[in-house]
Amino acid sequence: MLSDSEVAELLSFLTPSTRPDVKGQATEYILGLSGNRDGCRFLHSKPDLIAALFALTSDPSIAIVKDCYHIFINLSADETLHQVLVKDVKVVPVLFKNLLDPEYLFSDQICTILSNLTRHEKTCKILFKVLQEDVGMAQLVQIFCTEGYNKNAKLHYLGPLLSNLTQLPEARNYLMDKDRCVVQRLLPFTQYQSSVVRRGGVIGTLRNCCFDHAHHKWLLSDAVDILPFLLLPLAGPEELTEEENEGLPVDLQYLPEDKKREEDPDIRKMLLETLLLLTATKAGRQMLKEKNVYPIMREFHRWEKDAHVTAACEKLVQVLIGDEPEEGMENLMEVEIPQDVEEKLKEADAKEQEELEKEEEKRKQAEEEAEKKKKSDSEQTDREQESGLIK
Repeated sequence: MLSDSEVAELLSFLTPSTRPDVKGQATEYILGLSGNRDGCRFLHSKPDLIAALFALTSDPSIAIVKDCYHIFINLSADETLHQVLVKDVKVVPVLFKNLLDPEYLFSDQICTILSNLTRHEKTCKILFKVLQEDVGMAQLVQIFCTEGYNKNAKLHYLGPLLSNLTQLPEARNYLMDKDRCVVQRLLPFTQYQSSVVRRGGVIGTLRNCCFDHAHHKWLLSDAVDILPFLLLPLAGPEELTEEENEGLPVDLQYLPEDKKREEDPDIRKMLLETLLLLTATKAGRQMLKEKNVYPIMREFHRWEKDAHVTAACEKLVQVLIGDEPEEGMENLMEVEIPQDVEEKLKEADAKEQEELEKEEEKRKQAEEEAEKKKKSDSEQTDREQESGLIK
């Protein structure tokens, strides 16, 4: 790594008055440095260098600003640098200020940095405090829900940012304030086809909100009506009986033959986990049973190929077709589990995870073998055609 004198020389190049070509070479060098763990750890001990780079995010040269933002994307991906970025360099207020500008060129990079910084609870709390003081959660949701807010940026990574923020109870409470109608604005994005990042971010946000069981009844009520938005991405074109259709929410009835399911397995798993969370309360279980969720899950289970998603589906189905817990155990989130039972459950989960990973590995190997055979057969056909064996 660089010596102290070399760092001092590099720092002297990172000033507004430095020639653009020299400045560009310096930022390009640091960009390469930030692309690996050792480089990031080295920069961790050089807050002056990081501060100088952050000042250059307002440089007249677009190329230099672009380099600097990419450096901060790399740095923010390393948790060990979060405190330096947030407390020492104080990047967050400036990032939010620029994000509010509907013409700012680098808002997508800002969204990625903010999303990285909020992955871990400690930094997330600091960032949420700045957000509430300088911008407000309302403004952030407004920007997210306004397509074309910034003509230079898509802002898809606001989805993961919202998801990360809702690991905090105060952020969840804001979204589920009954007088604000915020969570309802997010629901249509569960089927946002233009971006898997935005779609996944919203579903992650809804899943986090469902950890607060006190809101389940309201989320499932007509005031929010969350259930169709969680079910529709999991529903396929299979024909259900008339009785099964009539019991479903209206949006799930008599779906067309070309109806496609959510294509991303991680998102499918999150949707199932969200539905499972809603079954933690008696009212939630009753609602999901009354709304005929089981036939949708039955057909989904037949269709699903991913072992981890199938396991999540089976857990949900077990609750839907199982007997009600005995009196005093109705709220599964409040049931106290004895320590010895909890340890056994953890062991069982670990074993299940290991088996799922083995199953997934077998499936991938089978797919690879099938692909190799297909390629080999195709090559053999080509050779035969070339030699005139096939006319």
